[in-house]
Amino acid sequence: MSKDIAKRYAKALFDLASERKAVAETEQQLKAVVEVMNSTSELYVLFSAPNIDVSVKQAILRQAFEGEVSEIVLNTLLLLTERGRIRILPDLETHFVRIVGEATGVTDAYVTTAFPLDEAGKQEVAAQFGQILNKTIRVHNVVDASIIGGMKVRIGDVLYDGSLFGQLERIQKTLKTQVR
Repeated sequence: MSKDIAKRYAKALFDLASERKAVAETEQQLKAVVEVMNSTSELYVLFSAPNIDVSVKQAILRQAFEGEVSEIVLNTLLLLTERGRIRILPDLETHFVRIVGEATGVTDAYVTTAFPLDEAGKQEVAAQFGQILNKTIRVHNVVDASIIGGMKVRIGDVLYDGSLFGQLERIQKTLKTQVR
């Protein structure tokens, strides 16, 4: 349910940012705020605490972010705090980025590999998936040695598993069903 709420807030924020021609700025600032909030988990606890008055929480937000982020982003933070929904901020940011991508034809691909991809590798992945999806792809490389080799690519809600570990799992599953 909180994901649906985050989507609604993200859509409203996108509409407002579009109207004010501040989509890129809003996206960048939203990412920065989420990074700050995620860097200290106690912040979410503080802003979610029912025994701390909303005006105190909002004063802290104003002190921390006023002049650092746009009025749009600050007002979004204040509204989330007022409504007791600050915890949806990371989901809101994820949905906002997705909405921006849909509007601009750009989407993010999270590419998991056993070893870091070099720039040429990232460009190859971007080109291949860009051609398939007819979009511009931004590649984010995640290193996870447990996949052994190959890669997993997550674009939106779709996972393309070309990892060696994934192939071994599929073979094992096939063998188990054939043995029975």
